[in-house]
Amino acid sequence: MTLSGEATSPARSDRWTAIKRALAGRCPICGQGKLFRAYLKLSDHCSGCGAPLAEYRADDGPAWATILVVGHLVVPFFILTVRSNAPDWVYYALLFPLTIALTLGLLPRIKGVFVALLWSFEIKNGVPGGASKAAPR
Repeated sequence: MTLSGEATSPARSDRWTAIKRALAGRCPICGQGKLFRAYLKLSDHCSGCGAPLAEYRADDGPAWATILVVGHLVVPFFILTVRSNAPDWVYYALLFPLTIALTLGLLPRIKGVFVALLWSFEIKNGVPGGASKAAPR
């Protein structure tokens, strides 16, 4: 029940399940179909439940969140190596590849989380409630 007394859909109330499914690269709604058809390209429709996945536009949110997470994980190591006067090979052989690997590994998962959250809050095409944007006059 919501504050206004309306009944809510039981499928929409389980936000954590949708997030777990999306982290695994699966449809946040049913958990069966693939979320992505390519590295970061959403499938048009879920092969399991037929949900229109392409309507959930995450835009720049996943990139921003990935930078935030990777920065918080990697910057302490950069600071540590700078303060300890580590040789240059540490940067080139360890820290730069670590940064790239974390970024490439986390980006699709974080995009999946954004899609799951958009689904759970019923935001399609960037508009709450799934309404299409009105054409500007």
